[in-house]
Amino acid sequence: MGGMRQTVLRTTSVALCACIAALVVACGSGTKTVTVSSVPPVSQTSTTTKPQTSTKTTSTATTPTPTPTTSTSTGTTSTRAAPEPAFTQHEAKSEGLSAAAAVVREKGFTPNHTSDYHSDQALRVLVGTRTGSSDGYGQQAFFFLNGRYIGTDSKQPSATLKVLSQSDTEVTLAYPLYRKRDPLSSPSGGEAHVTFQLNNGKLVPLGKIPPAESSSGLSRQ
Repeated sequence: MGGMRQTVLRTTSVALCACIAALVVACGSGTKTVTVSSVPPVSQTSTTTKPQTSTKTTSTATTPTPTPTTSTSTGTTSTRAAPEPAFTQHEAKSEGLSAAAAVVREKGFTPNHTSDYHSDQALRVLVGTRTGSSDGYGQQAFFFLNGRYIGTDSKQPSATLKVLSQSDTEVTLAYPLYRKRDPLSSPSGGEAHVTFQLNNGKLVPLGKIPPAESSSGLSRQ
């Protein structure tokens, strides 16, 4: 009986050892499989994400390329808005003056001082002396609005006349005044200053123009 018990115990212990060994092998192999299979996906995901991010950053940096086109068009606009060259402005002024002088001559007068004509003003003036005058008297002011002839200071000429001052919309003339027996070369009545002003496109004297002739008072000749 003692021998059989020992044999049964040995057989049982061997079987238990075999089962434990099998369980250990099975658990070890399962752990290795989980570890190996779980590692690669993490590394693949991280490497895939990084190139995509860098690619997006590169395309974003390349987007502002159209800026030179905008600056080019702006440059063109500023060039068109720039002032004309000095020689072009000078030619325009010369043409305005020559046309105005031609009008004065057509009216039977010769311009006295072309420097009185200011092409950069809206209201412009030229004083002329009757053509063929032997003594240099018989003068009249001719007014122009932006180069267009609009009329004279009075219907009858004065003995002499000069431009005192002028601006874009006003011109002031000086009329020497004569007493009844004054010679043309020696007016003794002083001067009358009359300002002519543009008013809604029309020329209006702001003061009284002295008469061309007077038997008792002062006159322009």
